[in-house]
Amino acid sequence: MQFTVLTLFPEMIEQGFSTSITGRAMEKGLLSLRCVNIRDYASDRYGHVDDYPYGGGAGMVMQAPPIYRAYTAAAGEGKHPRLVYVTPQGRVFDQALAKELAKEEELFILCGHYEGVDERILEEIATDRISIGDYVLTGGELPALVIMDAVARMVPGVLSNEESGEDESFMNGLLEYPQYTRPEVFMGRLVPEILKSGHHANIARWRRHESLRRTKQVRPELLETAKLDPDDQKFLQSLEMEEI
Repeated sequence: MQFTVLTLFPEMIEQGFSTSITGRAMEKGLLSLRCVNIRDYASDRYGHVDDYPYGGGAGMVMQAPPIYRAYTAAAGEGKHPRLVYVTPQGRVFDQALAKELAKEEELFILCGHYEGVDERILEEIATDRISIGDYVLTGGELPALVIMDAVARMVPGVLSNEESGEDESFMNGLLEYPQYTRPEVFMGRLVPEILKSGHHANIARWRRHESLRRTKQVRPELLETAKLDPDDQKFLQSLEMEEI
């Protein structure tokens, strides 16, 4: 899978994505990254890519022409790849959307700055507007990296152990169960005995119950759409009884 990022700060994307799991996946040829510096497509020698907004107001707005030139240079004339614009006004990013985007062979991401970008360029090239949360950042590079990291993990072969992605939070609609490793005792706190039992069925059941418990405590709204079997329902009812 290839990520193409249109940005004013390509070094932020390149440095952030070329380390750890995604960096190793790039070395294996499973992922590739292309950063396009929008400023290279400015129309003057000073590299101006922004201007004052029509109608007045604070701040500057990124101009449409440099973005469009950067886009067409990367995509090719007449081609319209899927392009994500990261904005607080977009659809909230979640695991389901990460899985959907991971099906693309190439994904373009546009990083805005200042007070945003000219709406006309979004109407022309953006297929998706995506938000990573209800807050405002100084630019789109950090949200782009969040989206890219989550999507990359869904690409086959990127994770060294395919199962390591299956039990993570949100993969089955629930939060992940607690994890433990050596030493057995840390500051008086013990590893649960069942995890040392070697009984795989009991361990799996305990982990499922702990996922349910943690989800109910922290994100109860997820239970409304999670797939629950009779044992899950019975366990959740027992938790409710404990609260009475």
